[in-house]
This record gives sequence, C-alpha cells and structure tokens, in this order.
Amino acid sequence: MSDKLQLQVDARGVATVTLDNPEQHNAFDDQLIAALKECFDRLAADSAVRVVVLAATGKSFSAGADLGYMQKMAGYSHADNQRDAEQLAAMLAALNNLPMPTIAAVQGAAFGGAVGLVSCCDMAVASERASFCLSEVKLGLIPATISPYVLRAIGERAARRYFTTAERFSAATAAQLGLVSHVVADHELAASCAQLVETLLGNGPQALRAAKALVLDYAGQPIDAALIRDSSERIARLRVSAEGQEGLAAFFAKRPPRWQQ
Repeated sequence: MSDKLQLQVDARGVATVTLDNPEQHNAFDDQLIAALKECFDRLAADSAVRVVVLAATGKSFSAGADLGYMQKMAGYSHADNQRDAEQLAAMLAALNNLPMPTIAAVQGAAFGGAVGLVSCCDMAVASERASFCLSEVKLGLIPATISPYVLRAIGERAARRYFTTAERFSAATAAQLGLVSHVVADHELAASCAQLVETLLGNGPQALRAAKALVLDYAGQPIDAALIRDSSERIARLRVSAEGQEGLAAFFAKRPPRWQQ
C-alpha cells in the first residue's frame, strides 16, 4: 500500500481509509489510484468490516490529479491513456460497489476526481470550509470516469451546469445538490461522522449490506415481475436468517439485539 494512504480497522469493524499526502493536497497519481483499488478490494472481501469512512489529512480533501501525474499523462499515447483511465474507473467502481455503508468526511477542497470519490460514497459529511469543483474543462478535458457517479449524486440538471462551467461551489451548495448529506462546523466534522457511524453500527450487520445491495441492484431498473419476485425472496431470506430472527426476538423482548451489545 502507498505511504500516501492509511488504513485502520478497529474492533467494531469500522475501517477508516485516509488520504495522507497533505503537502500535495492529497492529489491523485497512478500509485495512489492503485493503492486505493487494492484497499477497497481488501475491504470488500472482509466480512468483519461493517462501515468504511473515507477521510483525508491536511487542509484539502483532495486536489484531484497530481501535477506531475498530469504532465506524465500528457505524453501518453491513446492506448496508454485508455489503460490509465480504466485503472481510475476500476478504483471508483470498487469504492462504489463496496458491500458495506461508506461515509466521506470532507474537510476541505475536493476537486476533479475527488468529487468522484465523494459521489461513490453512500453518504458524505462536509465541513463548512469544504468546497468542490469539477475543473476538468478548464484543462480541455472532461470528468468522464467520475461522471456516472457524480450524475447520480447531483442529478442531470446540476451536472449540465457544473460539468461545463467548472465553477467552484460551497459545502452548502453541495448539500442542496445532494452531493453531501449535511454540513457541520469544522471542529464538529469528526464528531458528526462518529455519530453517523454509531447510528449505522446500531443496525444489523447483514441487513446493512442487504439494504445497500437493494439500492445498487434496483436503482434504474423497471419494476417488473422479476424485480418484484426478487425483492420478495430477499426479505424472506432475511426473516429466517439468524440475524433476522435475533432482531425480531430482541424487538418483541424489548431488549437490544446482540449486535448492539
């Protein structure tokens, strides 16, 4: 794993992935992209992980692509650029498809590809000084690999504006667009994320994964007989599962379920 990335998993099953290159504003290069992909793949395979928090050190969440990395890409052939873009796309897909809930903690500027990272997380908390920018068109480029996730996060109308204007927008605007869940004072960011983590940990571990799978699998799908049948099968499986039985028993006994103990 890159020395620009830290991973910690605590006894509760909370994994914290931290971008840790503050001197370069946590900018992306090919090594960091590969390290993030490896990290997300490792977390996806770990059944003990219940929640993932994506955070960063320093003043910026991430400035997007590293300048040296961009200079190197400028000399790439079309085939080289295709391979490089596919690596970034694979990393974003790995984050988006993590089976457990994910939270982005955005403490500063999030530019370019960093907006994609935030969009791939299930929810995001931003400090008041956080800001966002889809700056690619200023360089004669487009936010291509991140666009599927950003479009889902902010909607087509807002994407038409911010993809083409490269305007910088505030945390408050990001909340209005749906990119972040809520905005807090700078000094409250860690506590707000911790509270959200505790809320998630209060829910059934397998139910959390199954609930997220509903969104990933059903979003944009037609409500047809196959989907209706599949949704019925999913709840039936959970009702007879050990976790489902424990949750129902705890509810009727008016006691906390075992996963809260």
